[in-house]
Amino acid sequence: MGVLERLKKTIFPGRQRSGEVTFLELFKTFQNILEKNNKILEVIAGMGDKLGGEYVFDKQYIISSCREVGELVRDLIYDLNIIAQKKYLDLYDAFERIHHDIEEELAGRPVISEGSYVIPLEEIPRDSSDMVGGKMANLGEIVNILGLASSPGFVITTAAFKAFMEYNNIWDRIREQPLDEKSAEEIYRLICDGSVPGEIQNDLQSCVDRLADKVGRYNLFFAVRSSARGEDSLHSFAGQFKSYLNEPVQNLTQCYKEVVASGYSPSALAYRREKEIGEDEVAMAVGCQLMVQAEASGVLYTMDPTAPAREIAVIEAIWGLGAPLVSGEAAGDHYLVSRIPPHEVEAFNVRLKTSMLIPKEGGGTETVPVPEELRTCPCIAAEHIRRLVELALVIERYFKKPQDIEWALDRDGQFVILQSRPLNIQAQVASLVCDLSTVGEGHRIIFRDKGSIAQRGIGAGTVWFIRSDEDMENFPAGAILVSKRTSPRLARVVPKASGILTDVGSPTGHMATIAREFRVPTIVNTGVATSLLEPGQEITVDAEQNVVYEGRVKELCYYEFTEEPFEESDEYRLLLRVLKKIAPLNLVNPHERNFAPEGCKTYHDITRFVHEKAVAHLIHREYHGKEPDAPARRLKLNIPIGLLLIDIGGGIDAAAGSGDLQPEQVTSVPLRAILEGMTHPGMWSTEPMSVDLGSFMSSLTRTFSSQLATPKYLGQNLAVVSQQYMNLSLRLGYHFNMVDAYISENINDNYAYFRFLGGVTELLRRERRVRLLAEILEQNDFRVDVTGDLVVGRIKKLDVSGMIEKMKVLGHLVAFTRQLDVQMIDDDKVNGAIAMFNKLAAGNLLPESKGRSNGQR
Repeated sequence: MGVLERLKKTIFPGRQRSGEVTFLELFKTFQNILEKNNKILEVIAGMGDKLGGEYVFDKQYIISSCREVGELVRDLIYDLNIIAQKKYLDLYDAFERIHHDIEEELAGRPVISEGSYVIPLEEIPRDSSDMVGGKMANLGEIVNILGLASSPGFVITTAAFKAFMEYNNIWDRIREQPLDEKSAEEIYRLICDGSVPGEIQNDLQSCVDRLADKVGRYNLFFAVRSSARGEDSLHSFAGQFKSYLNEPVQNLTQCYKEVVASGYSPSALAYRREKEIGEDEVAMAVGCQLMVQAEASGVLYTMDPTAPAREIAVIEAIWGLGAPLVSGEAAGDHYLVSRIPPHEVEAFNVRLKTSMLIPKEGGGTETVPVPEELRTCPCIAAEHIRRLVELALVIERYFKKPQDIEWALDRDGQFVILQSRPLNIQAQVASLVCDLSTVGEGHRIIFRDKGSIAQRGIGAGTVWFIRSDEDMENFPAGAILVSKRTSPRLARVVPKASGILTDVGSPTGHMATIAREFRVPTIVNTGVATSLLEPGQEITVDAEQNVVYEGRVKELCYYEFTEEPFEESDEYRLLLRVLKKIAPLNLVNPHERNFAPEGCKTYHDITRFVHEKAVAHLIHREYHGKEPDAPARRLKLNIPIGLLLIDIGGGIDAAAGSGDLQPEQVTSVPLRAILEGMTHPGMWSTEPMSVDLGSFMSSLTRTFSSQLATPKYLGQNLAVVSQQYMNLSLRLGYHFNMVDAYISENINDNYAYFRFLGGVTELLRRERRVRLLAEILEQNDFRVDVTGDLVVGRIKKLDVSGMIEKMKVLGHLVAFTRQLDVQMIDDDKVNGAIAMFNKLAAGNLLPESKGRSNGQR
C-alpha cells in the first residue's frame, strides 16, 4: 500500500462514526485552506517570475520550489476531505500522477505524456508542444486560438513515438552508449525497419477516415513533416528533419518512420550537441496535412532581419509549392511591405520564374514550366499582400516574437498558414530597445502607478472591454483586454490579448497566473481602467514601468521582441517543463463537466478545485438543527427581523457579556456591513402589503424544495459569524435569503454569495421580481445565475472596502425586495422599482418623501 493510499485511510479515523465536523473545526480548516491556497499561488507566481529573466536561479531552487508547492497541495487535499467528509479522495490520484511526472523531470527523465497516438489538428489543445511537438503546437494555436486557416490534418504524437520506440526496443540500443555517426546510422536503420504498433496504425486509419468524411473525398494526399519537441520554438531545427509532399495514404506509415529516423541523422545529432540538447530530450511527433493546391507559396518575415528599424515585413513568393524557395533552389518575387496599416508595398522585385513545383497526379511532386504569360508576373496581388501581412502580424503579436512564416495561396484565393516559428533576430532587435525610463517624454500618459503588475512586458493594441460571454466570443486577437475584475473565466481569451488591465484583482490570483503562463503584460487592481479607457482606443501598456500611454509607443513595442540567452539554459528548460505540470489552469468554469478530480492536470487545477469546493461546502452547510459550539444570542435591531447570532470566533465584542446583543457589539465585518445596508433609511418598509385574492391563493399552493428553502425551521433567522466570516439565513414572509461572505485583508480570499428564493404571488409577478433582483445585482458587478424564481449572485476578490460596499448592497436588496413581488403587477413596475432602489441607496430620497410603498402601489 502506497503512502497516499495509507493517507486516504487515516483521515480523521476517530470521526468515521460521529459524522460531520463541528462549526469551529470546519471554520478553522477553511481558514487553513485559504492560507495554503494563497501560499501555493505565491510560490507558483514566484516560479513564473523566474522565467522572465530578471532573477538568477539554479536547479536546487527548482527542486525546492516543486517540493514546497507539492507538500502544500497535498495538505490542501487533506483539509478539503476533512470539510467534505472524504468526498474528494480521488484528488490524491490526480496529485500522485502530477507528482510522479514532476519527480521524473527533476531526475533528468523528461516525461512523454501518455495519451492519444493521433490527434486531429482542430483538437490540438493549447500549450501541447510536449505532445504534438513544437511545429504542430504552434500551428494548432494559430488555427484553434487565432482562428486562422491551415490545411486539414492530424498529428502523430510523441506518445506514439514513445510506443513505437519501446515496441521495437530502440530505447535500449540508444542508451547502451553515447551516439556517434556510426551508431546513429544503425539507429536510423532500426527505425526505418521497425514495425508500427497496431494501436497506432488503427488510430491513424481512423483519423484518415474521419478526415475523408469531413472533406468529402477519399483519395487523399498528404504533406508529412516533422514536429519534434522543441522544434520551431527556442530552437528552429530548420532543415534538420525530413519532409514528404503529396504522399498517398498507403505511404503514411513508411513516411512516418522516415521522419522519425531523421531525428537521428548526423546533422540532427550535431545540431543537438551544438545546442546542448540531450538525447533523452528527443521526442518526435509527425504532422500530416492535406496537400494544398497552391497557386503561389512563400515565406514572410514579419521584420526585416537586415534592418528591423525600417518597420517593414519581407515577403518572398513563387508559383506553385514553396519547397524550392525554402530549400534555396529557387528565387522568388521580393516584396518589402510596411508593418503599419494599411501595409503599403514600399518596394518590390518581380523575378523571372521559369519553373515551378506542383503535386504530381498519383503522388509525389514534379517540376513543370511556368506558363509563358506568368513568368514575369507578380505571384500575389496587392490586396493579397496586405491581407498576408495582417495575418502575419496577428501571429507575431500572439507569439510575441518576430515570425518566420511559411504560407500558401490556394486556388480559392485563401491564405493557408503552413508553419510559423520565431525569427531569430534578437541581437538586431535589441539595438532598437531604448532605456524604458526615458520613453515617457512626448507621449500622453493616461494613468500610471495604478494597481500591481502581474506580468511584466509591453503590449499595444486597441481597448476591448470584457463584460459578457459575448465580449469574450468576439475578442479580437491583439487587443488590450480591459475588465472590471480578474476571473479564471478570462483564460480563454488571455492568449489572444496583447495586454490586460483590470480595475480589481490580485497579482497572485488565478488569472494572473494564466497571464504569466502566456507572458501577457498585465496590470491588475488599477481601480481606473474601465473608467478612463474607451472601447476601440489605441493604447500601449507598459507593464515594466506601470504606465498606460495613449496610442502606440513605437519605442516600447520592440521591447517584447528581445530574446534572453538564458532561455537556452538547462535550468530554464527544466523550469519550463515542470511548470507545465504546476501552473496551467484547465479547470476554469465550475459548471463544466471537467471540473472534477479526474479533470485536474496540474497543481493549480487541484488548488482551484479545492478552493471552489471548500467555499461551496461552507456556503451550503446546513447550520440549523445542529448542535452549535457557542450559544445562540438574540440581536436587537430596529427592524423586525428576530435574528439569532452564533459566534464562532471574534464576531462579537469580547466585552459584550451575556444576554441580548446590540448592533454596535457586532464585530463581524460582513455582518456589520449587511446590517448597515438592511437598516439604511427607507429600505425596510414597515407599511402593510395588500395581497390580492390571486396572490393569496397562489401562496396557499406554493411549496419549496427543502434544499432551497433554508432556513430549515420556519420563523428562525440565524447568523453564524466570526470576525471575517458570515453565514446569514433569513426567512422573511415567503421569501428566503441566504448570504455567505468572507472579508479579509487578502483579496484572494474575499467572496460573497447571495441566494434569494420565494414569493407570495403567481409566477409572472415573481419572475418580474427575479428580473429586478438580477438587474440590480448585475449593476453592482455581481455574477448572476437565475433558475426559475431562484436568484444567485456571486462576487469575489475585492479589497475590504469594496467587499463592505457590496455587502451593504445585499443588505439593501434583502430589505427592499421583501414581498415586492406583490407590487410587480406589470413590467413598468420593475423599472420603477429599480430607479427607486438606486435613489434610496444613493441617499437621494428621504424616507419621509420617498413614497416607496405609496409610489409603487
